[in-house]
Amino acid sequence: MSQLTSPDAIVGEPEVVEDIATRPEWIRARDAVSALQPLQAQDGSVPDPADHAAARDLVATIRESLLAFRALLPHDTEYLEASARDFARWSDGGFGIPDFLDSLAAFQPQLQRVDGLQHLVVFPMYTQNGSTDRHVEAVLIEVLWPEFIARLEAGAYSNKLFVPIRFVDFTAGYDTNSAVLFPETVAMREIPTFTWGAIFADREAARFRRVVRAAAEITKLELPSAAARLLDDQRLAEETFVMWDLIHDRTHMRGDLPFDPFMIKQRMPYFLYSLEELRCDLTAFREAVRLERAADTPDDIREHAQLVQYAVIFDRIFRFAITGSRVRNYDGLGGQLLFAWMHQHHVLHWTDTRLAIDWAEVPDVVVALSDEINELYWRSIDRPKTAHWLAAYDLVSATLTPNPASRWAVRDLPLDGPPKGLTDAVMADEFPLSMFYEALAKKMTSVIESTAGITATTEHVVSD
Repeated sequence: MSQLTSPDAIVGEPEVVEDIATRPEWIRARDAVSALQPLQAQDGSVPDPADHAAARDLVATIRESLLAFRALLPHDTEYLEASARDFARWSDGGFGIPDFLDSLAAFQPQLQRVDGLQHLVVFPMYTQNGSTDRHVEAVLIEVLWPEFIARLEAGAYSNKLFVPIRFVDFTAGYDTNSAVLFPETVAMREIPTFTWGAIFADREAARFRRVVRAAAEITKLELPSAAARLLDDQRLAEETFVMWDLIHDRTHMRGDLPFDPFMIKQRMPYFLYSLEELRCDLTAFREAVRLERAADTPDDIREHAQLVQYAVIFDRIFRFAITGSRVRNYDGLGGQLLFAWMHQHHVLHWTDTRLAIDWAEVPDVVVALSDEINELYWRSIDRPKTAHWLAAYDLVSATLTPNPASRWAVRDLPLDGPPKGLTDAVMADEFPLSMFYEALAKKMTSVIESTAGITATTEHVVSD
């Protein structure tokens, strides 16, 4: 097993972008945004007239900084000017609920996916998995677009909306677990057609490295050399997550789908969200297997394809399964399901308090779970909604043990009423943690909690 801890050296860390993060234009904008946030209500407004004078001064500083950034980021001139106008309109209108639709429409990062290209992003928004307050946030980002990703996206894995990014600096809303920048979180008067979605691959990679390192030590899991490299090299881990996210993101819109791909227009039992997210991750896994095995796959893509498989498994079984509360935790449920599926198909072993994985057999076993979910979706095109929900429950409960008090497990359900009754009958923790995960969670909780706000530059752990 590789030696995984050496705090004195750094391998594969991205070049730190010092110039733009230390520019006075940024510092003034960041500080003004931070001072403005306490004046805002949850909906983004500044409700107290006594705060309006201070808010106007802070907005004036933000506007000046935005316009000054035109010289630093000329590719974002249209957006920076539109944002300054939105701030002026908000201030002049008395700081009601903000509306930044115009500047959101002007911000189009998907049109310039160039590795290292930087953006200043300032919107009133909530940050997913972070703050639920729609406050003004400011974040400096740079695009991650490795050459091999450009080739994948230009070929069989087209995804024009996908923008992988890295943190340079940020305000409080991103000093959290949030690893996405999505336009739908912005305060705006109407919902446009969204044209991009951005994911912070550096945060995903950094927390993966910290969590998996700890979990491997706790479970005495011997890592394959390629998997150990992911923990040793931040840049390699970032590129691996970009490949995973590229395929995952496009999968939401592809396949034999019996319902709205993103499932945002209907309330459903949370285990259906679990299956959708797991379906997309396992599609990334199976495509990585296919690429690794194909004779004509270029070496750099083949290498990353193997690493994607390790990333999907380890992130799912070590971090997803025990992160967050037990209240309708759909990502947690997906992690539990993958672990139990691998265990029950005898490629994952917990013996003598040591975890072991038969890596040669893993790809086919995990792809078989992907097949099960895909078959569920395909058959449900011809099923009524309630029948689909019941079939999905059966798929999950065939591997995971339901809560002993579950009404779903014994079909004590209002099947003759509206679907809402079935959703209400799902327990907050319909599939409790196994004894293995209860024990693991006790040892891993502090490690997982320590990853809030993590970035590439705060996770410097390498092999010797």
